[in-house]
Amino acid sequence: MSGFLAEEFAAFPANYSGHLKLALGALATGLLVSIPAGILAARQKYVAGPALATASVIQTIPGIALLALMVPLMGGMIGFWPAFVALSLYSILPMLRNTIVGLRGVDEDVREAALAVGMTARQRLREVDLPLAAPVIVAGLRTASAWVVGTATLSTPVGARSLGNYIFQGLQTRNWTAVLFGCLVSAALALALDQIIAQFEKSASERKRSHAIAGVVGLVLIILPTLLVFSPQRAGPATSPSSGAEVADSGNALPLEGQTVTVASKGFTEQYILADILRRTLEAQGAEVRIREGLGTTVAFDALAANSVDIYVDYTGTVWASLMEREEPAQRADMYAQVSAWLLEEHGVLSAGKLGFENAYAFATSPETAEAYDLETIGDLPGTPLSIASDPEFFGRPEWTRTRDTYGLESLSPRSMDSAFMYDAVRRGEVGLITAYTTDGRIDAFNLVLLEDTLSVLPPYDAFMLVGPDARENTALLNVLGSLEGEISTERMRKANSRVDLERQSTTEAGAWLYEQIFPAD
Repeated sequence: MSGFLAEEFAAFPANYSGHLKLALGALATGLLVSIPAGILAARQKYVAGPALATASVIQTIPGIALLALMVPLMGGMIGFWPAFVALSLYSILPMLRNTIVGLRGVDEDVREAALAVGMTARQRLREVDLPLAAPVIVAGLRTASAWVVGTATLSTPVGARSLGNYIFQGLQTRNWTAVLFGCLVSAALALALDQIIAQFEKSASERKRSHAIAGVVGLVLIILPTLLVFSPQRAGPATSPSSGAEVADSGNALPLEGQTVTVASKGFTEQYILADILRRTLEAQGAEVRIREGLGTTVAFDALAANSVDIYVDYTGTVWASLMEREEPAQRADMYAQVSAWLLEEHGVLSAGKLGFENAYAFATSPETAEAYDLETIGDLPGTPLSIASDPEFFGRPEWTRTRDTYGLESLSPRSMDSAFMYDAVRRGEVGLITAYTTDGRIDAFNLVLLEDTLSVLPPYDAFMLVGPDARENTALLNVLGSLEGEISTERMRKANSRVDLERQSTTEAGAWLYEQIFPAD
């Protein structure tokens, strides 16, 4: 079995069960909210308008935005709960609307007949109205299920396990097999769930128990894979405690034995590899490691400050500009000192040491474009009719505003683009410039030209480890993390990234290679 297939097979139960729990839990919650609200709205017209309007407004919010909003609204919590709340809200509209329509569609003569035989209003609702409206209500459930199963793939950026893990990581590492796998399994789950609900719909409309039994059997079948016994952690061989990462006496218990440590990562190749390095280093000392991958900068930091995660790697320039909102860059050592002090004083977060490399933004172009416009520095760009592509985060950060205003780059046309596609786009001439990451191996592989920042507008971006308020009290953990300080050079990081982006290795395979460079086997 190939490395990729082995890893994805090992991760499948956790991703699939996470997706299924989110979808079924959200649908059940939405149903519990929608039916009582729909009953009230069907009876009281003044309730129906505001209820449907509120549900409709929620539905107009882009799924990924609603998911991201849940993190600050829930105090920096990441993982299952913010995704669950967002998906539950998303599920309400079709079920609420169909409950109202179904109840209002019950024939008035039938209702009067029910009252004529002595039924109370509650009995009529239970024995006449709801059974007759059931097919319409279940049809709303079918619509909601398709929405929720699809939207659940977007829960990865808020730290929830789902089939979206395959899609987001696959996009960043250009592993199209992973993307296709996540899409196909998600689509299959949506179709299966739709057909299961269809059986209950037929049972409600035709009054046949056989359809309900078929629906229950189908539900059991889609739940069954979650009961399989697989490791929920990312695949990859556990690191031997006797490796070079050992910092305690080998004759006794490992320093982190029995402890659970949660590691977060952002959503690009380098961060996936660094999370794998942290995992291997911590597991070598006995820790059980949980990974929350694919998070955005603010989501990861808020989760760390709220102790939802214990460790992640960030970059000094990112914290300086995006979190501290400083505009003027500082000298490298001074910036790290100020960043470390701010993190500790304002959020109780500890800077646990720099890893040894810098991954900075750099303006890059193709040799052909550089020659055509005589480009050597960023200062040569004013007045050129070029487009510049970057990840969506960059154009909302102070670094871009300061660089644009300092150099006078108003003639450039910004294009937000996933970082996985930027390098091919500039190589093929589809965009004129990109903001490349200086540890990306595609710079050399594609022979890209880096434009010099002669005014030193862009700040340093030294990679360093951040430890949360609770985790920083763990001396054993800090000692283990100290074994990584200064151990990853820019060259090592670039080679590890190249193994994924150019050689099509998995991030776990690249992580294993880098770990061996840091801690050679005895």
